[in-house]
Amino acid sequence: MIRVGIVGASGYTGVELARIVTRHPEVELTLATSRQYDGRSLAEVFPNLRGQLDIKCENVAPEKLAERADLFFLAVPHQTAMAYVPGLIEAGKKVVDLSADFRLRDPVVYEEWYQPHSAVEYLKEAVYGLPELYRQQITGCRLVANPGCYPTSIILGLAPLLQKGLIEPGTIVADSKSGTSGAGRKAGTATLFCEVADGFRAYKVGEHRHTPEIEQEVSRLCGKSVKITFIPHLLPISRGILSTVYATLSRDINQEEVEAVYADFYGNEFFVRVLRDSALPATQYVRGSNFCDIGFKVDNRTGRIIVLSAIDNIVKGAAGQAVQNMNLLCGFAENLGLRHIPLFP
Repeated sequence: MIRVGIVGASGYTGVELARIVTRHPEVELTLATSRQYDGRSLAEVFPNLRGQLDIKCENVAPEKLAERADLFFLAVPHQTAMAYVPGLIEAGKKVVDLSADFRLRDPVVYEEWYQPHSAVEYLKEAVYGLPELYRQQITGCRLVANPGCYPTSIILGLAPLLQKGLIEPGTIVADSKSGTSGAGRKAGTATLFCEVADGFRAYKVGEHRHTPEIEQEVSRLCGKSVKITFIPHLLPISRGILSTVYATLSRDINQEEVEAVYADFYGNEFFVRVLRDSALPATQYVRGSNFCDIGFKVDNRTGRIIVLSAIDNIVKGAAGQAVQNMNLLCGFAENLGLRHIPLFP
């Protein structure tokens, strides 16, 4: 039995981690930290956990963490994670970091989009935690940088096309829509019910912090530096991401040929469901699950392809993918504890 700790258990990602881990047959949740709810039962803070676990939130100093678990999920804000990682790694612990602190390999790029980095020496050993692309590297590492939610949907959607050189990388436009849980649990005017309900809007156009993460992985897949256009939008729903990605084809190819490329690339992947016969994904069919549904349409009239990718932003976009990475780190079946069917309706 592996002991796991959740550092930052009071947010949406933290409670989703607790929900999944509690039902995992090979791990025991031994720590849930929260300054705000120190001393209170996690099931009291999140009533959906009633009767499922008996653990209290604790405000634990970083130097006291290592003795409490074997593997740690860091569900904390950017910049906070880099304060925890060195001590945990040097204590021989495994870490899955859900912040952006170790996703970007180039510290200059990180500091351009975020803030100064205080643990640069650990960037080299951090593995980008997208199992469908980096499974072997994840299995043998100590530190996993769990991907962002938008990047997960976009990169998985594009990977087969980029690997085969079927699109012009410089023409990529990613138009993504997310539920409001992607903004976190902290109260803010922009995510109040009256600000979100019955509306639909773009935000951080051309300046969203997930842009360099997407560009980093797209560039690796096609072997050259690539810039993309990324436009995020806020949907009046609680969870889910639908990304619609456009790109110019590099040669003539039909729908059936593209379908064969995706089927070959993801044929053995449990969590990626490639839709056939021009079927298109939707957020309601992945809700509450670790699945990523991908569909596509070849537009012969314009010479472009439109790829659509749907995930639950809190599960495959955060906590579920973190548990998928934990399974790889610990030698468990990759889908252990994550086989639940999406909720519908």
